[in-house]
Amino acid sequence: MYLFLVIFILLICLLLALVVLAQNPKGGGLSSQFGAGGAANLMGVKRTGDLLEKLTWGFAIGLIVLSLATHVIGGNSAGPARSVNQQAAQRATVPAAPAAPASAPATPQPVTAPQPAK
Repeated sequence: MYLFLVIFILLICLLLALVVLAQNPKGGGLSSQFGAGGAANLMGVKRTGDLLEKLTWGFAIGLIVLSLATHVIGGNSAGPARSVNQQAAQRATVPAAPAAPASAPATPQPVTAPQPAK
């Protein structure tokens, strides 16, 4: 499922880039060069611009939703390490603390002050 979402996100990114490039910014633009000029004559310039704008917003919102879905599906913090540094940190062992000496008493004994000489 995670792999399917990642592939779908890549497809959405490609389509979003194409729609953004096809828009007509203040005069020129790629929309007239790639044959969208005929569509503009057929549908009207205003309607084509509205369609491209709605497609841009739809693809952008879809990209955000799918990105969040991949985090929910595969983003558990207890999962496998994804980078080489994380894997090395997980393999590294922390040195053990030095053991207490064997002759040390298990419970502390109260210390009494010496009595002054009379």
